[in-house]
Amino acid sequence: MSDQVHLCLSFPPKYSIAYVVGFLKGKSAIRLHREFRSETKGSKHFWVRGYYVSTVVLDENKVREYIREQENADKHQMEFDLE
Repeated sequence: MSDQVHLCLSFPPKYSIAYVVGFLKGKSAIRLHREFRSETKGSKHFWVRGYYVSTVVLDENKVREYIREQENADKHQMEFDLE
């Protein structure tokens, strides 16, 4: 779906999942706000409160392939929407 972000991340175990997700959501929201400041009105909130996380143990390649397929499907959908 075009309103979702799929990531496959690897980070040291000294960082909690909540910390990494919060960091990514916070930094990206700040960047997007700065970049599109003139187009946004009102609230600076960008991301919803929740997120879904799953660990990859057995087949990381399948997860990466799924993420790539989602990206291609999104690009195809955007091209279709523009027609």
